[in-house]
Amino acid sequence: MTTMIPMTQDELDRRFMEIAIDVARRALPAEDVPIGAIVVHEGRIIGRGHNERERLADPTAHAEILALSAASQHLKRWRLDGCTLYVTLEPCPMCAGAIVLARMSRLVFGAFDPKAGACGSLYEITTDARLNHRVVTLGGVLNDRCADLLREFFRDRRVRGEK
Repeated sequence: MTTMIPMTQDELDRRFMEIAIDVARRALPAEDVPIGAIVVHEGRIIGRGHNERERLADPTAHAEILALSAASQHLKRWRLDGCTLYVTLEPCPMCAGAIVLARMSRLVFGAFDPKAGACGSLYEITTDARLNHRVVTLGGVLNDRCADLLREFFRDRRVRGEK
């Protein structure tokens, strides 16, 4: 008889962040910034997204926004309470606002973003007590792996002479 050993929340967070990293790589063929996001509900992935700003010519086509939209379509509701968003980079103000407005329960992100991060670096939108909803927020999960993917992308662009 096989005994199932339940995973700790830390192990689950790392496992789902690995999947978000894989999703981020899908942005590379379009030469978009490799950021990936997944939404998890009751242990199942119900939404995925990677940056598609270049392909869609849409400034709002961030990984988080696309993953939230997919999850809402799956659940057939805009409220994403009971869900966790895993994203490889700390969300920007637009995405952090969408996370709060979606009533997301948890946010887990990989690399911190000192230039545009709105979940601890520059702003703390997801945990701001002045807002009508707060999101349990955890940053730095697989930070080095997430940051390395971004560093490699931007290094390659500089080598090719692109901004």
